Amino acid sequence: MNAVLPIPTTWTTGSTEAVKTGTWRASLARHIKAPAPCHGACPVDGDIAEWIGLARARDFHAAWQVLARHNPFPSIAGRICHHPCETACNRAGYDEAVSICKLERFVGDQALAQGWGFEAGARPRSGHVAIVGGGPSGLSAAYQLRRMGFAVTLYEAQDELGGLMRYGIPAYRLARDVLDGEIARIVAMGVTVHCGHRIGSADEFTRLREQHDALYLALGAQRHKRLPMLDYTRPWVCDGASFLSGANAGQPIALGRRLLVIGGGSAALDAARSARRLGHEVTLLALEQRAQMPAQAEEVLEALEEGITLLDGARLDAVSDAGANGLTLTCSKVSFVAGAERGQFTLTLVAGSGFSIEADAIVTSIGQDPDLSVLGQGFAAAGGLLQTDTQLATSSAGVYAGGDMASMARFVTEAVGMGQRAAQAIAAQLRRRSTDAATTAIAHYDDEPLVPLASIGTYYHPKRERAQTQLLDAQDRLSRDAEVQLGLDLEQALAESERCFSCGTCIYCDNCVVYCPDMAVKRVDQGYAVLTDYCKGCGLCVKECPTGSMKMQEELR
Repeated sequence: MNAVLPIPTTWTTGSTEAVKTGTWRASLARHIKAPAPCHGACPVDGDIAEWIGLARARDFHAAWQVLARHNPFPSIAGRICHHPCETACNRAGYDEAVSICKLERFVGDQALAQGWGFEAGARPRSGHVAIVGGGPSGLSAAYQLRRMGFAVTLYEAQDELGGLMRYGIPAYRLARDVLDGEIARIVAMGVTVHCGHRIGSADEFTRLREQHDALYLALGAQRHKRLPMLDYTRPWVCDGASFLSGANAGQPIALGRRLLVIGGGSAALDAARSARRLGHEVTLLALEQRAQMPAQAEEVLEALEEGITLLDGARLDAVSDAGANGLTLTCSKVSFVAGAERGQFTLTLVAGSGFSIEADAIVTSIGQDPDLSVLGQGFAAAGGLLQTDTQLATSSAGVYAGGDMASMARFVTEAVGMGQRAAQAIAAQLRRRSTDAATTAIAHYDDEPLVPLASIGTYYHPKRERAQTQLLDAQDRLSRDAEVQLGLDLEQALAESERCFSCGTCIYCDNCVVYCPDMAVKRVDQGYAVLTDYCKGCGLCVKECPTGSMKMQEELR
């Protein structure tokens, strides 16, 4: 048997509790919940690290509920979002960014498959809001307002809801059953919907405002930008939005075999790829070099795989109509330099770079502007957009606006985010006017900056390959409207969720407890508490935290 060693004569207490090493420190460790860079870049302020953590634990219902705090369209966003969150992802500085978009699609598809639904606010609130425009921004606002218990009536000019998502984005990028399923879930919350109901005059907007407590305008951008050298009355010229609307509705506009599509954004790529599926030979002419094009890089790559010819860094100079022989298009190479704001740029002609191509028809997809004339007087404009303040309020009292008519950030998720912010502002206004008690917004993060890669304990995160995007074979794409990008299966989704650093969101691994040499950290209900009597500020808990959820803070005495 081992002999029991006597307690040293100098150790009179029998424990170290009396040795309060906290008097030694110059800085104190603190447990925090800080925003991840992906959260900072997300157009809808999504709590990405939180819902990925829940998906990692296979609690997909809870993951979907966290996703839906800010975005009622996870399946849609997981297919078409431009995913700035992935550009910001800390993991990109370590190996490869987490495939956040594909994970969002997986969770959203689980919700559709399981039939999970939303509930309206448990307590009906005083206030009736009219929303004009049933696209992503209007639907987002309707969803958030119903969640808070307000009555909502939505007016849509088209026969079906969805706006750009239905009439501008083809089914091979966004399956119609997915679109219909996520829209139906919002309507089922008790939104009153009037489709085929165009609000098209100043008198109608005034009447609508008088009949409701607040009004949200999300009419989109309906006026097509046009090239001045083209005569749009000719049968061989078509704007991209009209071409896409017809193609998506199964009623394509009749054009010749050889098609030139002009533009470098997602809408131009959609028009070009839809034309390929209709049997056209397609050339895409873009002012930008390929790497500068506003369309997502994967869209460009998929278009090239589908047989589209790309002429980048070039412009159309003139058109010669040869009648039955088609068109001769004179073009030049240009140097494109983007301006400080979206839509601003300078072009420099490359000397001696002229060339010609043959085509039968031209589709221009170079952007759209909102038509503000229908609103009448009393609405201030700014640079062709409807002017709004930081709360998305217009110059007309009680009227808010968002989406493409108030912003040049022409992405679906940007519009969704604006609908969310407008709903919050409208709710705050209505609560001030009623006897309803104000609801305090829940703060999900401490007042901390975005978590940098340097704060992550990368030792605990072995390098792993990012989930690769699975695509329908190029030869199979042109014969049907099947989705080109395929989703992740369960094992792929779980593996990808394991790659997330959970930046700033604690995973309760107990490293801070285990590695503290002074036993100065203890687990509590909502995280970890640092015992100030014993923390001597060594910073070991910070170094061993795999998620950046511990921080050293200078302590002035």
